[in-house]
Amino acid sequence: MKIIVDDLRGPEIAALLESHLDLMRSQSPPESVHALDLDSLRRPEITFWTAWQGEALLGCGALKQMENGEGEIKSMHTAKTARGKGIAAKLLNHLEDHARSNGLTCLNLETGSQDGFAPARMLYSKFGYAICPPFGDYAEDPNSTFMTKVL
Repeated sequence: MKIIVDDLRGPEIAALLESHLDLMRSQSPPESVHALDLDSLRRPEITFWTAWQGEALLGCGALKQMENGEGEIKSMHTAKTARGKGIAAKLLNHLEDHARSNGLTCLNLETGSQDGFAPARMLYSKFGYAICPPFGDYAEDPNSTFMTKVL
């Protein structure tokens, strides 16, 4: 598997992100969906990676650099056909390594509080993320779980 910085221009990533957004919309009310679309992921403060096995797109993840020296994990998603193979863990390790090498002191994330998000919450907990209050521009939301990890 190789993980690369992605320019978000390929049809494969457009399809994977649309699948991600569809899944988020199916599990959360519209006001609680914080997943980013292609254009929002193209901002300069966001670095976006994809994981590939040959020609197969396995997953993606993004890191948003915040002004306070912290980062936010965004758009973590594993292709349906690649789930259960450790792709998300490899991507999360990659994002954390990048954050450390760029001097970030803390990583934050928002994920859903519904049962469908339990695997994501378990992954983040396994990596040392702890539940925290809302950060940045987020507000309290019963449909959101906020997590943080000091690097």
